[in-house]
Amino acid sequence: MTFEVIPAIDLRGGRCVRLFQGDYARETTYSSDPVAVAHRWEGLGAPRLHVVDLDGAREGRPVNHEMMAAICAAVSIPVEVSGGIRAMDAVAAAFAYGAAQVQLGSAAVRDPQLVRDAVARHGPAISIAIDARAGRVQTDGWLKDGGMRALDLASAMAEAGAGRIMFTDIGRDATLTEPNFEALAELVAVVGCPVIASGGVARVEHLVRLATIGCAGAIVGKALYEGTVELPAALTAIQGVTA
Repeated sequence: MTFEVIPAIDLRGGRCVRLFQGDYARETTYSSDPVAVAHRWEGLGAPRLHVVDLDGAREGRPVNHEMMAAICAAVSIPVEVSGGIRAMDAVAAAFAYGAAQVQLGSAAVRDPQLVRDAVARHGPAISIAIDARAGRVQTDGWLKDGGMRALDLASAMAEAGAGRIMFTDIGRDATLTEPNFEALAELVAVVGCPVIASGGVARVEHLVRLATIGCAGAIVGKALYEGTVELPAALTAIQGVTA
């Protein structure tokens, strides 16, 4: 399996932004034209895009779905969408507007049956976002404790048939420090589906190490927008790296 370096496009109010450690009060706007951002990452060689509806994550329903649909229509690479997708009709709508992968987060905690039903209908095109703080699952845009360990949820979702699991260490997100390699290595060892790392990537070397410990890919946000990771260099660096 080829390790994927996946640019993140986080949407709030129709803009491309980043939140520091998931804090909605600590927002940096990078572009008012997310479609142009998507074109840029595609042009630089991104294998896929990870697009998050931050407003939707907080409100519990899709909010920026028109912008997400516009991004899906504008690029030819696969687009994974996430944020506020907590019902089967929202899952179906995302696939209808062109998403290649639909990610469930809070719904995986509150409504495991939705995950099972979505997987039964869409197979590995359903992925799971597990957002954790100190090993505990967080929900609702990282605003509430989900009442379980991240590792337990990951195991349950892999058994339910999720196509991939994205693990975000909230304490590392948008900090440009480093990923939580220990937690990610534990996840890779335990779950039976591809693990995608998110949070803390600051250097190309971090991506190489993630590939080495067995992650299938990494979501990269702030490091790309701030220029501490250049996408072409990252794609070159991870070629041929295996766990």
